[in-house]
Amino acid sequence: MIEPSLLQVRGLSKTYQNRTGLFRRQAVEAIKPLSFDLEVGQTLAIVGEAGSGKSTLARILAGMIEPTSGDIAIDGQLMVHGDYQTRCKLLRMIFQDPNTSLNRKIRVGQILETPLRLNTEMTEEERREKVVQTVRMVGMLPDHALFYPQMLSSGQQQRVALARALILNPKIVVADEALSTLDISVRSQIINLLLEMQETMGLSYVLVANDLGIVSHISDEVLVMHEGRVVERGKTLKVFADPQHEVTRRLIQNYNNEYRK
Repeated sequence: MIEPSLLQVRGLSKTYQNRTGLFRRQAVEAIKPLSFDLEVGQTLAIVGEAGSGKSTLARILAGMIEPTSGDIAIDGQLMVHGDYQTRCKLLRMIFQDPNTSLNRKIRVGQILETPLRLNTEMTEEERREKVVQTVRMVGMLPDHALFYPQMLSSGQQQRVALARALILNPKIVVADEALSTLDISVRSQIINLLLEMQETMGLSYVLVANDLGIVSHISDEVLVMHEGRVVERGKTLKVFADPQHEVTRRLIQNYNNEYRK
């Protein structure tokens, strides 16, 4: 018997109704029907030009946006929009800018404890131990749990964001441009940490990114989007070595031009 993929996306789409006049609306397809799978321990990268729909797709996967049609199943379990408790135990998200995604008014320990308090039956002591364990796991000190986010460097803030994503032991982490705001040295540290967590925890990643260097380094497969449609997909190294679609070729050319600067 063939086991189903960890993440199964079937016929997923998103259409917005934009008002064009007093009584008129125009349908805009942000995501045209698409399907894909993600296996255990693998990384799927989603790339595309601005407005391609890649971040919208990431937010649909995370349950932040309700799809117009289609199904998302994780580990054989169909996801229902609005059932955040079920989804967040299976899939968690890391956002682009920890400055805005982390609440600056509460300490790191409280930020990490909140998902445990809302989604588990752990005692206060068990939650405290889990926070310390997770902080250490992402390469920080237990004392950092007492800090406010603005007291940390950008790299440390993104480690906190990763810790928050991992604290419920999900199977999938969606990272939406989570590395783009970091400088090169810090970015390398976070990439190594992501790979280490994948190795030790068997995590699967959905990585939304513009940096094709990062994509080629850490992803197994890539999905290229343009105007809400998947225009190319396949093994990352194969797609980048022999791109078939003009959008993929343009992305590679733009990256190479930027890299040479």
